[in-house]
Amino acid sequence: MPKIVDHDARREEIAQALWRVVRRDGMRAASVRTVAAEAGWSAGAVRYYFPDQDGLIAFAMDLVSRRVRTRISAIEPTGTPTEIALRYLEEVIPLDAERQAEFDIWLSFTAQAQADSGAGVLRDLLTQVNQSLRDLCESLLVSLSQTGALRSDLNLDRETERLHAIIDGLSLHAAVQPTASTPDRVREILRAHLQELER
Repeated sequence: MPKIVDHDARREEIAQALWRVVRRDGMRAASVRTVAAEAGWSAGAVRYYFPDQDGLIAFAMDLVSRRVRTRISAIEPTGTPTEIALRYLEEVIPLDAERQAEFDIWLSFTAQAQADSGAGVLRDLLTQVNQSLRDLCESLLVSLSQTGALRSDLNLDRETERLHAIIDGLSLHAAVQPTASTPDRVREILRAHLQELER
């Protein structure tokens, strides 16, 4: 009987090898050859799944987004509206090793997109990720408003931008100064911000 190959699992394995190379050696080191060596595969095997580097990078970036969406979709909406919103927001901040790896990749891709004038595909992917985060902030604030949890005088568009910026800032602080921006401290700041918006 022929062996059944899980092609999706193999693509994820390659993407995770890319993540390891990028986190250890930087974005510029992430060639098909180095990723293949990291995965323990031949370059030809990697090219079978990803004929070009753009396709590999796109998949690796999408894997970050899919992991976040999977965690968010698994959240049980129990507790107060603010507690629920906090649980959603915490999933996009690097508060554990898994989320730290995802954020490292996002940060490396962002730096590469800014440094490389030819990184159009990468910029498009990052724009989509940023828009998804903004959409999450907006949907949570709209939900809080609809339940009557927020002050009626708030401008939700402005508050969406502010919450998006706070999430970006807390994520960067948690990533680069984890001893100061501990998970408990990040949660405390985020909770305090949402409580300022409450009635």
